[in-house]
Amino acid sequence: MKLNQIADRDGAHKKRVRIGRGIGSGVGKTGGRGGKGQTARSGVRIKGFEGGQMPLHRRLPKRGFNVPFTLKLNEINLDRIQQAIEAKKLDISGTVDADALVKAGLLRRAKDGVRLLGAGELKAKVVFSVWGASKSAVAGIEKAGGSVTILAPKKEETGESAA
Repeated sequence: MKLNQIADRDGAHKKRVRIGRGIGSGVGKTGGRGGKGQTARSGVRIKGFEGGQMPLHRRLPKRGFNVPFTLKLNEINLDRIQQAIEAKKLDISGTVDADALVKAGLLRRAKDGVRLLGAGELKAKVVFSVWGASKSAVAGIEKAGGSVTILAPKKEETGESAA
């Protein structure tokens, strides 16, 4: 065997078809593109067009990138609660929950719950019962002598270190 005698096996290479090169080639005139119009042109083609009928991709429901069971929570900062206490709008003798905040005019409606955020400072001793609270909010409430009851279920920590 010599290097100049090495060749591919029969059928390994297929000769490319040169379209639009006359009737004799078998792919002359329209070059496999059919008749005239938009579909014969390069670059433009109606993909998914069904003759005016609503296309399949628009008939199917949209899905993805939205969590259907997300909770819509009201977020409120400690400074707004302190302002309401000073204005005597919020009654802090009992437990302060979503309904108490709505009555005080701090929230328009209860939604799925309330989440406390830690901006500002709380001076009064208040007992809260809310869906969630940030670490800074809990620290600010406990510093003022109050307490927070979190209504949200505890998240299970996935500890992979237990082997």
